[in-house]
Amino acid sequence: MSDPPMPDPLISSDKSILKALRGEAQARPPIWVMRQAGRYLPEYRELRQRAPDFVSFCLTPEMAAEATLQPLRRFELSAAILFADILLIPMAMGCDLRFVKGEGPKLSPVRDRASVDALTTDTVSRTLAPVTETVARVKEQLEGDVALIGFAGAPWTVATYMIEGEGSRDQWAARVFAYEDPESFGRLMTMLSAATAEYLVMQAEAGAEVLKIFDSWASGLTEDLFQRAVIEPTADIVRQVRAAGVDVPIIGFPRGAGPAIPRYVRETGVTAVALDQSVPLNWARENVQPLAPVQGNLDNALLRAGGPAMDAAIDAIVEAFAGGGHVFNLGHGITPETPIENMARLVNRVRHG
Repeated sequence: MSDPPMPDPLISSDKSILKALRGEAQARPPIWVMRQAGRYLPEYRELRQRAPDFVSFCLTPEMAAEATLQPLRRFELSAAILFADILLIPMAMGCDLRFVKGEGPKLSPVRDRASVDALTTDTVSRTLAPVTETVARVKEQLEGDVALIGFAGAPWTVATYMIEGEGSRDQWAARVFAYEDPESFGRLMTMLSAATAEYLVMQAEAGAEVLKIFDSWASGLTEDLFQRAVIEPTADIVRQVRAAGVDVPIIGFPRGAGPAIPRYVRETGVTAVALDQSVPLNWARENVQPLAPVQGNLDNALLRAGGPAMDAAIDAIVEAFAGGGHVFNLGHGITPETPIENMARLVNRVRHG
């Protein structure tokens, strides 16, 4: 008589966030917060001072693992999210990357076919191997209901930094490049999709139980560019990750996509979708949650402000999505000036009402 098949880890797990990502309604939703490891914590600021620069910080497993675990020692969170940066991918592909204090990231611009062709995906696994060590270190220390989330930036969002050479308010250079040279732009998207899929597979194989794709600059695009820059590359990543045998849930975050979110869910193949604070609760409950579990979507400004307005918004979100899969989170990342007591109040109210 043959041995029974091993249970699927996604099906067999009873962690609350994995239940939510299977679409199960729960008495209280699981919660984690974007940028929960970061500058609002004094212990993070002290740790950061020990690293010579931010890239070294991200690529030193002992330090990155410690940053990942810090918020779990303070708050009753349902998940840890890997401490890293979305711009490690272009660095691993050959872009010069540095972070300038007070200005943010600076990269060698990619604005023509020659600079696209100078990139490579051959060095991704070697360059980003320290990140997988961080994942393994964190996974060893997690207990109970706490899951580990790995992540990457979506190709469009990462490309906006690569093409601009820095961050921008309207992604102007990236949008112009996509229209002026669609062939080179498409080549860049293909390379970024391949590198990102490889990176996410590495994280899952090292122990990440959930993966997230951050498309922070998915707003303000025409229907055609949204298809070429957001939907198609994300769908390509999901296909490649699944083809590699990775079956953990994948959360997509097309920030600012608004009415295009249902289309994003249907066409990309993501398991769940994160919502920014501009998405109306009733609309999302009726048009998005029936398609996939949702994550979100408290305004990070409300978390900064705290008080009764934050409490009321928390309760409204929990009530709106109580009938299906829901992971409580912010509409965008926690800001450095957020009071720690507000974060503690948020987590306690979501977990215990």
